[in-house]
Amino acid sequence: MKLIIKLTNRLLHALIFKKSAFCQILFFALLTGMASPALLAQEDDDDFFIFDEEEDDSPSIADPLEGLNRASFALNDALYRGVMKPIARGLRVFPAPVRTSGANFFDNLGTPISAINALLQLDLPNTGTELSRFVINTTIGLLGFFDPATDLGIARDEEDLGQTLGKYGVGHGFYLVIPFRGPSSLRDVLGSIGNTAMNPLYWELHDDAAIPVNLVDAEISLSLDQDTYEAFYDSSLDPYTFFRSAYVQNRAGRVEE
Repeated sequence: MKLIIKLTNRLLHALIFKKSAFCQILFFALLTGMASPALLAQEDDDDFFIFDEEEDDSPSIADPLEGLNRASFALNDALYRGVMKPIARGLRVFPAPVRTSGANFFDNLGTPISAINALLQLDLPNTGTELSRFVINTTIGLLGFFDPATDLGIARDEEDLGQTLGKYGVGHGFYLVIPFRGPSSLRDVLGSIGNTAMNPLYWELHDDAAIPVNLVDAEISLSLDQDTYEAFYDSSLDPYTFFRSAYVQNRAGRVEE
């Protein structure tokens, strides 16, 4: 029974409290990412919302659960605006370089997972790049709090298991908006679980420590964002459709890289 409970907790951490590589839709309030991963003030996420708005409005992903997804989307938006963003704004009392160092530390912890996925994709150059970044930033960068690898011209090219599955022709399945996590798909949910399983940090942490660690990670990253989510949400006729399209096209771009 204890084993079942432990495995269930790990599954919840993968789905909800693990920042994904794309994460990167501003967490929608623990949202994207604690999965990843969402749109942060980091160069590898700058193109998240760049997509062709002239395309057909019909979704390029099946969305049979749209009613439930819209409810989750509304919940996440309320949590983002009412809880996560106010806390993140409070963190801005700390200088940006301090918060950036915190974000660097957490990003560095995920670099081995990126390297493993690059290797699974048989992308040996990127595997070497990610391993080099990890070694340089962990040593010269003082456990990853600094990012000398980027200064040396070794650019980050983050990979995750969802991208790996996509490389081998696995489709999205269908669209999902997960409470407390944000946009995803059946494929990327399975990928998030695999990413967590490959990360020894989350197996070493006690269950009651994993959630606070991920919350700190999310809040630090969110504090570096300049209200991009609000700008896109408030300017969209249908924010749900907008973010669904952005998510699908972002993931497609990452798979094709």
